[in-house]
Amino acid sequence: MGPDGIHPKLLKELSGVIAKPLTGVVPEDWKLANVVPIYKKGSREESGNYRPVSLTSVVGKLMETMLKERIVEHLKTHRLQDQKQHGVTSGRSCQTNLIDFFDWVTKIIDTGGAVDIAYLDFSKAFDTVPHRRLINKLQSLNLDSNIVDWIRQWLSDRQQRVVVNGVYSAQGLVTSGVPQGSVLGPILFNIFISDIAEGINGKVCLFADDTKICNRVDVPGGISQMTNDLGKLKKWWELWQLSFNVDKCKIMHLGRKNPRAEYRIFDTSEGWDLGVIISEDLSWLCRERY
Repeated sequence: MGPDGIHPKLLKELSGVIAKPLTGVVPEDWKLANVVPIYKKGSREESGNYRPVSLTSVVGKLMETMLKERIVEHLKTHRLQDQKQHGVTSGRSCQTNLIDFFDWVTKIIDTGGAVDIAYLDFSKAFDTVPHRRLINKLQSLNLDSNIVDWIRQWLSDRQQRVVVNGVYSAQGLVTSGVPQGSVLGPILFNIFISDIAEGINGKVCLFADDTKICNRVDVPGGISQMTNDLGKLKKWWELWQLSFNVDKCKIMHLGRKNPRAEYRIFDTSEGWDLGVIISEDLSWLCRERY
């Protein structure tokens, strides 16, 4: 349960109570999150090896769901959905991401070409989205002003506390980011990075914050194009105040005639792509990642 301690079954009895919040006022309880650290990998003593998942108000999530449906409808109606994004998008998944991307790659390799793939890793992407810039992007989509105002209130003066084994930390103010574990968080993040590929010449595929870009490099200007695309991505993340974890960004060289150019990102002969291990010879291995 979220910090309000309300079970979903009780909502049928609360219609009168929740009428006021639906007028546009966001209750303080809806801005409080219980953050549960979920272990990823590595040393359990390192805080960076845990993913923070926010448990928020159950009642608040109902409102978030209604707003999300309105936002999705608006994006579809006005054809504003990012076609490169496969995460948290109806009809799309990890599978569609991999099929779309590697169909493009294998067609080049099968004809004797060579490609370079850059796997880019955002650093704490969901937690570092600047609120004011996110609101600006929502306004640029011509969303209903009431929806934008509600989201602005929902993001402002948020509080969170860490919960481990039933023990609560002190509450702290949240000044950036969209809550992981909320209903609105993923779609707001998708909107925030929806223009990341503008001006990019190579093939780009996204799954939430997992980003990969590919260029053919055995043709004149191919390496320069890849270099320019990476430079444009760098300018984008500087402009929008996000950052990539350079230590986790990798370049993979595919194709026998690959010139193996250097892009100031560590080369790799094998890498993870949405739960699938991809190697330089384009062999595939699906297994659980630890």
